[in-house]
Amino acid sequence: MFHPLVQSWFDAKFGEATDPQREGWPCIVRGENTLIAAPTGSGKTLAAFLVCIDKLFRQWASGHPAEGIQVVYVSPLKALSNDIERNLQAPLAEIRELAAARGLGTPDIQARVRTGDTSSAERQAMLKKPPQILVTTPESLYLLLTSEKGRARLGAVKTVIIDEIHALARDKRGSHLALTLERLNALCETPPVRIGLSATQRPIAQMAHFLVGQDADGDTRQCHIVDTGHIRERDLKIEVPPTDLAAVCSHEQWSEIYERLTQLIQSHRSTLIFVNTRRLAERISHFLTELLGEAAVASHHGSLSKKIRLSAEQRLKALPWNWSSTSATSIWSAKSARPAALRRSCNAWGDRDIHSERPRKGACSR
Repeated sequence: MFHPLVQSWFDAKFGEATDPQREGWPCIVRGENTLIAAPTGSGKTLAAFLVCIDKLFRQWASGHPAEGIQVVYVSPLKALSNDIERNLQAPLAEIRELAAARGLGTPDIQARVRTGDTSSAERQAMLKKPPQILVTTPESLYLLLTSEKGRARLGAVKTVIIDEIHALARDKRGSHLALTLERLNALCETPPVRIGLSATQRPIAQMAHFLVGQDADGDTRQCHIVDTGHIRERDLKIEVPPTDLAAVCSHEQWSEIYERLTQLIQSHRSTLIFVNTRRLAERISHFLTELLGEAAVASHHGSLSKKIRLSAEQRLKALPWNWSSTSATSIWSAKSARPAALRRSCNAWGDRDIHSERPRKGACSR
């Protein structure tokens, strides 16, 4: 299925393929739209990327290296985009080293990230020399399609990978992305293959419909579904302060909440705290820092600078931390942690919809 060198790298690195890889690879190689539902850590992201890397390597080895952006990876959040970009650099570097060791030369396959955090200099460099693999967000992809120079670089795209598709399908960001993907279809000579990835997606048939959309005749495009997911066991409890609740939470009740959070934090290795606003994330972080110390608590949300956010994300993945975050980013911060690092998830301010809690609680078991 793969080029011998790419296959040798995979065998040495991972040994054998996982279920989503075994079931997903044949469909992606055939150029079919594919939706992969599999647990976190099962290798579904590599299932999407390795076929693309193999195609790029084969083109380079044949003496006709691909020019322009060939693969677009779309992530709902900048934090996950940065994580994927870093995780791509290692396999590409190892494949380059293996090719050089076998006397085949050094394949020039590049992956770059473009989000709202990307500097103007980096954006200009990508326009002058586009990478073969572009890691981006729905909004940044839209902006690229809106600019004349951006459209010129996207005309050769062959594959679009949409990660955490369930987080986009539920709201107007997903509607906006669906329109962006149709614009990309119209731009490219051949409509790109779409690959959707998620660990939590139900009903899966509707997710597949969202991924591929409809053709000009109004018929739903074909999509192959790879479903190797399963339901994880959860320990879910709803707690309220001991004192009577009122329309506004009193200082006494907040003190009770902080005390209970401290007890949960101290009884678990790592803790994520989900809240609905950035202000509340900073408030809870402030009071928990006073109780537990600055080294034990970190806050994460979109108003923080790129440097602070990246530093906080690395701290979360490297060590057991207690984490205060807004709901807009907390899911992805949890997903980018090591599977064994997260042991407790708390929601300090309830949502109106219980379904929005499911991905958060699911992250706690990853």
